[in-house]
Formats: sequence, C-alpha cells, structure tokens
Amino acid sequence: MARPRTSDKPLTVPYSFRLTDDEAKDLDEKIAASGLRTASVYLRDYVLKNRITIVAKPKASFEKQRMQFVFNKAGNNLNQIAHVLNAANQTHRLTDQLFREAVQGLQDITTYLKAALDHVD
Repeated sequence: MARPRTSDKPLTVPYSFRLTDDEAKDLDEKIAASGLRTASVYLRDYVLKNRITIVAKPKASFEKQRMQFVFNKAGNNLNQIAHVLNAANQTHRLTDQLFREAVQGLQDITTYLKAALDHVD
C-alpha cells in the first residue's frame, strides 16, 4: 500500500548522510518509539517542524583563522618530514635510535601546535 500523500507536491529531492552503527541504532529506536511509519517521515517531521535545536558554533576570530592556516601549513611540512624520515628508516639510512628521536620530536611539535590553537579565542 502506498503512503498517503501529505501534499500535492511529489517528494523529489533526496538527502543522505552517514551514521555510525551506534548512531543508527539510536535513530532506529527513536523512530520506532515515535510511532511514525518511516525514517523519512520521522526526519521530515523533526527537521521541518523545528523540533530540533540547532547549536551553531561561534565563528572563529581572525587570529584563530590565521593560526589554523599557519598550523595547517606547518602540519603539511611535518608530514613531509615524517615521510622522508620513514623512507630513510626503511632503507636503513637512519639508526633506529635517531629515527625514534626524530619521530618523537615531530610528535612534540604537533602536540605543541594543537595546544596553542586550543588557547586562542
């Protein structure tokens, strides 16, 4: 049996998104508990009738945006260094000790950059 039409307009625009297994299970439980027939009906009801609360993240300040840009560039450079170190280690041009120290240094720099970014704004 076809679903009853809720309007004269056909439903022609699909939306899709991905969920983790746990999120899908939670959503399925909510749909079942709602008494609505399908996920589409449930989601249309909640989204279009504003039964959800949208929490917008505040826009990052100019300083934070600039830091993110610079840190992304630095992260790219760190990744390139890590690639060269790994290649040198694979061909035995580095001692294991030197390789571990270099990788630890890269990890320390990454940790510092992430910590610095968390202290802006």
